[in-house]
Amino acid sequence: MDSLDEESSADTSTPRSDRPLVAIPTTGNSDAIAGLILRARDRGHDVVVVSDESRYHESLAFADRLDAAIVTVDRQDDEAERKKRLRQYAKQHGFPGVIYHEDPGEPIDFERSSTIFRESNTYLVESQNSSRIESKPTVLAAIPAYNEASTIDTVVKQTANYVDKVMVIDDGSDDDTAAAAREAGAVVIEHEQNRGYGAALKTAFRQAEHSGAAHLAVLDGDGQHDPADIQRMVTHQQRTDAEVVVGCRFDEAAETDIPLYRRFGIGVVNLLTNLSLGVVRPSSRVRDTQNGFRAYDRRAIKSLAADETLGDHMGASTDILHHAHANDYDIEEVGTTVDYDVENGSSHSPLQHGLTLVSNLLTTIERERPLLVLAIPGFVVSCIGIGFGYWTFANYINTTTFPLGLAVTSVFFTLSGIFSVFTGIILHALKQHLRAIDTGL
Repeated sequence: MDSLDEESSADTSTPRSDRPLVAIPTTGNSDAIAGLILRARDRGHDVVVVSDESRYHESLAFADRLDAAIVTVDRQDDEAERKKRLRQYAKQHGFPGVIYHEDPGEPIDFERSSTIFRESNTYLVESQNSSRIESKPTVLAAIPAYNEASTIDTVVKQTANYVDKVMVIDDGSDDDTAAAAREAGAVVIEHEQNRGYGAALKTAFRQAEHSGAAHLAVLDGDGQHDPADIQRMVTHQQRTDAEVVVGCRFDEAAETDIPLYRRFGIGVVNLLTNLSLGVVRPSSRVRDTQNGFRAYDRRAIKSLAADETLGDHMGASTDILHHAHANDYDIEEVGTTVDYDVENGSSHSPLQHGLTLVSNLLTTIERERPLLVLAIPGFVVSCIGIGFGYWTFANYINTTTFPLGLAVTSVFFTLSGIFSVFTGIILHALKQHLRAIDTGL
């Protein structure tokens, strides 16, 4: 254990790290300190825990096990003296500076703290806490955003008219999206790098669960969605007690002019998504499965915040519907307006996006419904193969000439069908086994 009163023999000619040292005062919150050390390490920072030499905390044991430096100070030192000695310690050990985090119970925004350190002329800077929703809003709006600096301020200001709090999840934008959203009045949660639409949604669910929000409305940051629809969606949710309300572009109340190619593509994806959910009856189908404009109640927020199976990319919208279906949630739809003529709309190619969704859905259908997708079609293919086999032998008996082409076709269809049947049965048995394990049976 080092002491700040002692001269260090560390070599200062070679910097120990190119990132500032993170300094944390000892508190009784040992779990918070342990978590903070791990998060700092993940981001390339060394950590020093500052301890009053007259006291022992469990957090010191945690710090020692996590190989964090522990330094002691005189209990009579005031904050200014402690910071002075921290500067001395960091310089002696070759660090370019210090980020001082006063309250370990609050998460550090490492990116903002590092930016302030780089832009300042001081050796020690105060940390910047990550944004959090501290109040308990009835309706919280979450806006995933990636390079939406030109539109996010307008979207935030318009959305604020219909909700209690607006939260923007900046998914590693290269532009000024975070600054523009913050200036417009939103609470901004920043990802250090682009992690995907699904990852932004997962952050939104966790923040909404932490804040205690009764309703979470999710909309895009490019201006395609009309924030005024939030009020109708939440009102419908309160009236029907549905856990999930999905905005629907095909509803009679919707004022959306969908291009023909989009309408066709959405129709295909809707069909496959409903099949993957096991929904066949038209009256039970979700008509707009890929609309990201949605509202979630408290029950859905809590379960989605804890769901680690949600994907990080665009397929998360479908994953959420599967989650709702698995938890027997009610899914209602409300007509919403989508404007496809906005500037800087979605940067995703509709064709590429559609192909990716179809591929993911086919994989999901195969995994979730192997009997329907593999076993039953396999049985039909086997029957076709047997038919070709009958035709083969009938020709041979009548002509005494063996029809090789028909024979090969018969063998191919029969073996393919049998393989598909057994694959479907095995996957179904495996699925049932895994489900039994998950439910503890």
